[in-house]
Amino acid sequence: MATYDIAVLGGGPGGYVAAIRAAQLGLKAAVIEEDRVGGLCLNWGCIPSKALLWNAELVHLFQDSKDFGITYDALHINMSQAIDRSRTVVDRMVKGVEFLLKKNKVDVINGRGMLKSATEIALNDGKSVEAKSVILATGAHARSLPGIDIDGTTVITSREALELREPPESIIIVGGGPVGAEFAYFYNAYGVDVTIVELLDHLLPMEDEAISSQLERAFKKQGIGFRTGTQVESVSVANGSAEVSIKMGDAQETLAADKVLIGIGMAGNTEDIGLEDAGVKIDRGFIQIDEQMRTTADGVFAIGDVTGKLPLAHVASAQGVIAAEAIAGLQPRPLAYEKMPRCTYCQPQVASLGLTEAQAREQGLEVKIGTFPYRGNGKAIAMEKTDGLAKLVVDASTNEIIGYHVIGQDATELLAEAALGSVLETTPRELGWAVHAHPTLSEVVKEAALAVDGEAIHFWNER
Repeated sequence: MATYDIAVLGGGPGGYVAAIRAAQLGLKAAVIEEDRVGGLCLNWGCIPSKALLWNAELVHLFQDSKDFGITYDALHINMSQAIDRSRTVVDRMVKGVEFLLKKNKVDVINGRGMLKSATEIALNDGKSVEAKSVILATGAHARSLPGIDIDGTTVITSREALELREPPESIIIVGGGPVGAEFAYFYNAYGVDVTIVELLDHLLPMEDEAISSQLERAFKKQGIGFRTGTQVESVSVANGSAEVSIKMGDAQETLAADKVLIGIGMAGNTEDIGLEDAGVKIDRGFIQIDEQMRTTADGVFAIGDVTGKLPLAHVASAQGVIAAEAIAGLQPRPLAYEKMPRCTYCQPQVASLGLTEAQAREQGLEVKIGTFPYRGNGKAIAMEKTDGLAKLVVDASTNEIIGYHVIGQDATELLAEAALGSVLETTPRELGWAVHAHPTLSEVVKEAALAVDGEAIHFWNER
């Protein structure tokens, strides 16, 4: 039986990062993965979808090229080649992770593992791995609505969508969160008739309402259809197409499409991994953890989507570092999940960190708001990408910025400043003092900070 200081069950962005950090700290580590390292994010999520979204952005650039004095006789758009390119990107990234694990002397064990106890993992080939500590990083899978059968052909999830080589004529996307918004943008670029159906009142309902409303206006301009405040009651499939029964208040309607994409969230991969045998408790389908990723079983930790804290790859990685450091006897700083960056990669992109204005007010905080539109930014005007805005939410009692919200071209690249700012408890005065290079999109964040006290330079607000 192979023996390790740490055995990580799952090689995704939480698992492989935890193993590498453990190795850096002098611990003997192994990753057990039944597929390829990188997990759902690298193989069937974050990376291939972003490759496809870049393809979609290029398609839009070609379609709008006449505005920049660029014309052509014919434009051929091949979605199949976009899929091929995304898989090439994935392969390159997987090889990179494999290289890092090898260089850090982390053993990669190919197979499916199951806890036999808090210190032993049984593999599906009959062998076992023993470890002083175990990190569960088994991830999550797309969930569906009651009574809706995901057949993988007509009714699909993002997993099947990432392999769909020919654009359907029409698609209904159930769920207006990040997955729904990103695939809506992608399919719209390839000429697909897209309709998003969202139960809550806005697309991206977890974002600040000003941001969600801006996205809705942008999607209308792009020709992306959506129904908000609308419930999906049933989905039926016949002759290779689907009918979706929806309800808006008392009104009912049936929508037809070639494909239906279910994008309503994730469920933790907690089944058939031996949690009960090891004494690991779950709550509402996710593994219970404390601030240092410890489960209810001594020596067993859990990270990533299987914990249900925040299903984002960078959160899983951060949790992996904390788990490895806690096992090594360090005292890692707990994560503030409300301060984790959140990104949606359609164009205009959406990026946020911290509290929305509504959330802050619900907590009884007195807030000040600063906003600045993309149309007041020189770089955005030069690019003809003026749909968007930056919005800062400030605690009036402490003057700390407690919410950063941006929608616009490449907004996700503006969020690193917010992440650092949240760690340093930055005030709008400090952010407004910081000199930002001109012309850059980052100036919208600086100007929003100045706008909190009515001092924005490049946009007039009545005082």
